[in-house]
Amino acid sequence: MMTLIRRHRRGALAGGVLALALATTALTGLPGIAQDRAAPVQSIPVQAIGRAAGPDFADAAARVGPAVVRVRATQAVRPVAAMEMPPELRGTPFEDLYRRFGERAPQAGERPRMGEGSGFIVDGAGYVVTNAHVVASAENVEVVLADGRTLEGKVVGRDRPTDIALIKVEAGGTLPTLAFGDSDHVRVGEWVMAMGNPFGLGGTVTAGIVSARGRQIGAGPYDDFIQTDAPINPGNSGGPLVNASGEVIGVNTAIFSPSGGNIGIGFAVPSAMVKRVVAELKAEGRVERGWLGVSMQPLDPELATALKAGAEKGVLVASVEAEGPAAKAGLKAGDVVTSVDGAAIATPRDLATAVGAAKPGAAMTLAIRREGEVKELRVTLGEHPGSRAEAARPAGDQRPAIGLALGESPEGGVRVMRVEPGSVAAERGFREGDVIRRVGEREVTKPAEVVEAVEKARASGERSVALQVERAGAGRRYIAVPLRAA
Repeated sequence: MMTLIRRHRRGALAGGVLALALATTALTGLPGIAQDRAAPVQSIPVQAIGRAAGPDFADAAARVGPAVVRVRATQAVRPVAAMEMPPELRGTPFEDLYRRFGERAPQAGERPRMGEGSGFIVDGAGYVVTNAHVVASAENVEVVLADGRTLEGKVVGRDRPTDIALIKVEAGGTLPTLAFGDSDHVRVGEWVMAMGNPFGLGGTVTAGIVSARGRQIGAGPYDDFIQTDAPINPGNSGGPLVNASGEVIGVNTAIFSPSGGNIGIGFAVPSAMVKRVVAELKAEGRVERGWLGVSMQPLDPELATALKAGAEKGVLVASVEAEGPAAKAGLKAGDVVTSVDGAAIATPRDLATAVGAAKPGAAMTLAIRREGEVKELRVTLGEHPGSRAEAARPAGDQRPAIGLALGESPEGGVRVMRVEPGSVAAERGFREGDVIRRVGEREVTKPAEVVEAVEKARASGERSVALQVERAGAGRRYIAVPLRAA
């Protein structure tokens, strides 16, 4: 489960004990007050209280439960370099010393790291949906079915922007499945049920309502989460959020929690998005998205006036990548995009979704305002750099990515636009805003060059690769990234 905020959990047990004490105190007589055993006992008529009106998920849980699974992801402990040798030491008398003392072998007692999440079966042939972050660092995946069987899982594909992954198991027969519902017509206040594997306990059912739709939590460019107060905890990641009919309307993905546990704010990827991603992962092993090559920001009235945009609705183009599709079409920083193929654009998410839904090579018409003038630009989309990175990894390859979203930097180098939570990059201390200057001995200026350098190092049999990173206020330093997780 991707937890947005974590703090230490304290006091939960004490609260439980207090509740028990209050409940049991009422069962005894109060001290110091005599109990009159001889007093006649009066018969008080008892009226049966009818069952409170409310949702009953028993039938839905019975239908959904057999298709919900536990997902176990294991990553072996291997010798890794504590710090990759800086290029300036190679060929010097210090090289041999560094090679002898620069590596860290697995320590005594170290065990393979194991994580658990949830998933659900969408195809009787053995296709299981879960979160990408559940299997992001996995070398071995196991799927535990509701009937107790444990099967080896193969990752068919992962889509990090939406945090959806598809696993394949061989069960020797047809498995029970769940059907997708229509998340586009889910209403705020509608009753929903979450099923999964919280804290590794196994199949668990919780219920609540849809609290909000279209939530953006900073997880990626395609944020469009369903918010729910159905209790979701670590381990629920990848499990289904279903409606009263037992249809999947979302995939439980993240929680907002000061303590690490549920406080009634959970988020699920809507089924409308999941269906598209799963179909592409099943067919191709990856998701292809169009790429425009711009960074965006919301437009407010003050900016609109300052830029003489002549409109207060639209998306402001903050920068344009050199040689990207937008640059080739004539789009410039300061332009305001107001529509795509006639559909109004009001937020950066609108534009990201419209572009991401199209395939590389597709053409679209952008209506823009530039210094108060209305223009139309015809753009041929390119392939998203993230898609190219995934293409370099065969479908089903268990080796995860570093966990960095990269973009070009005006100051040179390659800027880290986002660090995936729980990834190797996060573990090694990468931060948003860092600038990668070198990969090994190669100076890099484009995201594709970082990908190429990492893949070349892996093909050469290197166990890790050194990235020279520049951070504002901290200068430059090298960070070693194990290629087992690259």
